[in-house]
Amino acid sequence: MLGEPGRLSGDQDEFLEDLSRRSFRFFWEQADPTTGLVRDRALADSAAPDARTVASIAATGFGLTALCIAAERGWITREQARGRALATLRFYAEKSVHEHGWFYHFVDARTGERRCGSEISSIDTILLLAGMLTVRGYFSGDAEISRLACAVWNRIDFHWMLDDYPQLLSMGWLPEIGFIKSRWDHNCELGILYLLGIASPTNPLPIDSWYAWRRPKISYHGYEYISGAPSLFVHQYSQAWIDYRGHCERRAPGTDWFENSVTATLAHRQFCLDLRERFPDYEENVWGITASDSVNGYVAWGGPPATAGIDGTVVPCAAGGSLMLAPEVCLPALMTMRRKFGDRIYKRYGFVDAFQPGGWTDTDVIGIDVGITLLSAENLRTGRVWRWFHRNPEVQSAMHRIFV
Repeated sequence: MLGEPGRLSGDQDEFLEDLSRRSFRFFWEQADPTTGLVRDRALADSAAPDARTVASIAATGFGLTALCIAAERGWITREQARGRALATLRFYAEKSVHEHGWFYHFVDARTGERRCGSEISSIDTILLLAGMLTVRGYFSGDAEISRLACAVWNRIDFHWMLDDYPQLLSMGWLPEIGFIKSRWDHNCELGILYLLGIASPTNPLPIDSWYAWRRPKISYHGYEYISGAPSLFVHQYSQAWIDYRGHCERRAPGTDWFENSVTATLAHRQFCLDLRERFPDYEENVWGITASDSVNGYVAWGGPPATAGIDGTVVPCAAGGSLMLAPEVCLPALMTMRRKFGDRIYKRYGFVDAFQPGGWTDTDVIGIDVGITLLSAENLRTGRVWRWFHRNPEVQSAMHRIFV
């Protein structure tokens, strides 16, 4: 079966090696070496640190995980990876501004100061924490790394982020207005948020939080699955770290989140192919629409159901982020796009964030999109990210409480 270790062809593995190594370059070159904070975005074809100094804490979480992949593959030394990881962990454990342990979404890469009027973000803090725990799992037995990662995790007050709700977390907090009214209350990328909340050593969420969010069902051209948002990334982010394979929920034994994301990927591909009457450039191996840059700026588009504004743009990380889920359709798509469009879309950091086959090409890459592609490719090739993350005993315990 394609996707099992050793079952990739030589050409497929060579392509993924090149794509992964280029993707890692972004996290090495576009992170501040002192703070470890990773820029939110950068020019797709420049090795110089981008002049835009806004960092994303979610991109930093992906970047911490990228360090482990790079060290294991010999792209950097283990000591180089440890040094950069320690710089990041020390910054967040000892210097970064936080609110009850939670961090601002966008910050200055050099100072960590709040940028863009951003919120104290629950999901982005947890994506950062997932990277820290992956580092802790990779450097198993390293007392300093474990101490710093646990210091950050132990400080996160999950009950504060509930904002007096019994089970459902707020999406964030702003100093100007307080808690954001929107809740993490329907299926999306929230799995990692609730898993690490339940696993918290100091402020654990109740197990009921896992089952409190809604699970709306989608039916599209014979595909049936649970989905609460149209962008494909919502089915990928938690899966980058959580190995759901072979697990079903104790209270809902029919729910298999891994297979649910596989189905979501296949349904999304069919959705893109069904748009060919309007956008003939979509084809069997050229497809993908998920939150990304566009001609009109950043948009959270996707489907099914179709969001407004779809204009024929292709977003490579839609297929890239699902490599670990449905490699039989995602890997040929990426390889075809690389071959068909060449250096126009494939640059120093891998694929540009988005492009129109017959027109516009983005000049940027975005850290979280590069990151999900890198982590998904590694899980397809070796499953290592899953294994490193699950070495954390608190994660193992929470998984046991939720799943069989």
